[in-house]
Amino acid sequence: MRTFDLSPLFRTTVGFDRLNRLLDAAQTVDGSAGYPPYNIEKLDEDSYGITMAVAGFAEDDLDVTVKDNVLVVTGRIGSKETNEKRYLHRGIATRAFERRFELADHIHVTGARLENGLLHLELVREVPEELKPRKIAIASDGGHTKAIEGQKAA
Repeated sequence: MRTFDLSPLFRTTVGFDRLNRLLDAAQTVDGSAGYPPYNIEKLDEDSYGITMAVAGFAEDDLDVTVKDNVLVVTGRIGSKETNEKRYLHRGIATRAFERRFELADHIHVTGARLENGLLHLELVREVPEELKPRKIAIASDGGHTKAIEGQKAA
């Protein structure tokens, strides 16, 4: 696999460490990248949803945390439950997992619910008022004011 050296880009930038981590993570191949399967939906302009298939996991077996714009979902089933049962065929994977999602700035997790073996996570973009575009009035020499409207925040 070909690797790219992006260090010249980061010599003249400050505060883009997160971008560097994202690029490094994109190049890393993970063998468990398909487990558990998930969907990411854009529900409307500022809200998103993540749905993960976590069949066999109870609420106590799952942990959802957010730290430094990284959403981490982990699942671990207690070992006593697996030792009690004798399977003839085991097709439902209940192995431990950790799934990470890089969140953009101002994206917040507002809720999580477990329903029919699916973990639903609700995310919302909440841009602070001071970062939203605002209307600036421009005064001309004739005393008339001309207003400029800002674009909608991305």
